[in-house]
Amino acid sequence: MTWAVILPIILFSLFKIAITSLPTGAIEWMFSKFGVHSKLNDADVTVTFDGITLEGEDKAEVIKSFNEATFLEKQYIWPGTEQLFLNPEDSGTPLIIHAKRGKMDVKILLFRYPDHVDVVKQYKKKVVAYSLLANGLQKQSVSAAL
Repeated sequence: MTWAVILPIILFSLFKIAITSLPTGAIEWMFSKFGVHSKLNDADVTVTFDGITLEGEDKAEVIKSFNEATFLEKQYIWPGTEQLFLNPEDSGTPLIIHAKRGKMDVKILLFRYPDHVDVVKQYKKKVVAYSLLANGLQKQSVSAAL
């Protein structure tokens, strides 16, 4: 009878110790797997603005600003309202980033406003939207560079 109580406590304690002492690489992998705002790699990315492909310093600056941006909030997309996020009325011309993540092609639309950046990710048949605080990508700073 006492083993029926003590054995689950010992097993749970061992499981808890194993989970809380995972190596840093495993923790980073889990966060990157489930994170909304993932980092981009310069080699796997194509950046376009108004039909013009950005190269060199401009491309590197956009990617660096995107990677260093602060996540503000995720926006829920109701089924059937995806087009409202893909083509907002007051946004202007978006920066379009085509990225390759493993076998999956991801299209990222950056809609720039003076106080934030709206990001819309399309992959497979999913659409994810969220807002960022990125000084390098917001409307007044990017307009001068492009």
